Amino acid sequence: MTIYDISMPLRSDMLLYPGTDAPVVKEYRHMAAGDSSNNSRFSMGCHAGTHIDAPRHYVDSSHSIEGVPTVTLVGPARVFDLDVTESISADDLASRDWDGVTRALLRTPNSERLSDPTFNPSFIYVDGSAAEFLVEKGVILVGVDYLSVDQYRSPTHPAHHTLLGSGSS
Repeated sequence: MTIYDISMPLRSDMLLYPGTDAPVVKEYRHMAAGDSSNNSRFSMGCHAGTHIDAPRHYVDSSHSIEGVPTVTLVGPARVFDLDVTESISADDLASRDWDGVTRALLRTPNSERLSDPTFNPSFIYVDGSAAEFLVEKGVILVGVDYLSVDQYRSPTHPAHHTLLGSGSS
């Protein structure tokens, strides 16, 4: 089995969802200054770069990230290349082969935007019908190629609520 790392490199100038703290590395021990070792601290917003939304992100009574089983996050996934322009709907997914799929990675033209550190509020998102479709198919992990599954500034966040309310990550 081939393993692919699909994570975004962490950099101080990386693409971020508005309001998310950028990664910061601060050295606090220096051998050159007489310390026995070099050491540093790392901090960033939980939604910087490649990240996982725990159910508690949108379901207050649910578990936080430490409650997400590792088996949910690691294992075979199927990549679905989707030529869509605004959103991913159930209709965009229905014609695909879902046999045996438990982890789905949804690749869209958003992938071409990831190297641009300027946030694009018109990114392609997962609409409510697609989220319901994925839950009905038994998908336990959904990956997208931008910073959120929901439309920017959505008043209702249907994809988050549907996916995280079902126990998907």
